[in-house]
Amino acid sequence: MKLNYKELGNVNAPPLLILHGVFGSLDNWLTLGRQFSETYRVFLIDQRNHGRSPHDDKMNYIVLADDLHNFIEEHQLKNLLLIGHSMGGKVVMQYALTYPTAFEKMVVVDIAPRKYNVSHHEAILNGLKAIDIENLESRNDADEKLGQYIDEEGVRMFLLKNLARTKEGYEWKMNLPILEKSILKIGGAVTKNKNVDSSVDYNEKPVLFINGGQSRYIQEKDITMITKYFPNAHIHTIEEAGHWVHAQTPKEFFEVVMSFLQS
Repeated sequence: MKLNYKELGNVNAPPLLILHGVFGSLDNWLTLGRQFSETYRVFLIDQRNHGRSPHDDKMNYIVLADDLHNFIEEHQLKNLLLIGHSMGGKVVMQYALTYPTAFEKMVVVDIAPRKYNVSHHEAILNGLKAIDIENLESRNDADEKLGQYIDEEGVRMFLLKNLARTKEGYEWKMNLPILEKSILKIGGAVTKNKNVDSSVDYNEKPVLFINGGQSRYIQEKDITMITKYFPNAHIHTIEEAGHWVHAQTPKEFFEVVMSFLQS
């Protein structure tokens, strides 16, 4: 699968790959991507069924990690660095366990390797489905309908970035039916890829987990599982942030990540 991506920075700099979360796209990372590109060769990637990447019926962490592996192979990237938020964080963890020597450092943003209850996504899915996309006349109309399901304006603005204007009206960039169908898999745990010959179930490369202090995605109970899979993991909490750490506290997030990557 040929993933849509945006490349920023010097082609001779160390490569840094950034993966967004569910319902997101590479656009969510453009501002920070430009900052990182002053030091690194940055690849912002639309994952399958998101943004401008192809749609496909398969949607689980094994195929998402394979997509990442194929992208890295296609672009012949070495000594790479990885950042993943939420679903993207699980993808980079899955990749790290499947290809344990294929990267140098990894940053996982506000997610643990465990299975999650995805009932909190129900309101989002119901709100998105409630938008009559075929007869939609404006983004304001979409926001008004979505507001019946989601109070937070920032979350609505994030979701409505998936609207694309066409000659006929509007369409979703993301593959909403497949995301709804696959939501339990997206909430699922990171697992070993049995098709890959690897003798270890952990990864000793340096890994930074960044936790939003106002978020409940990484809890005390998750530390055991995190350190089992990633013995060289460090957890850093940004107290003022919620789940969208990079969007809510971009300055501190950038400083914490740069300090880790350059240490």
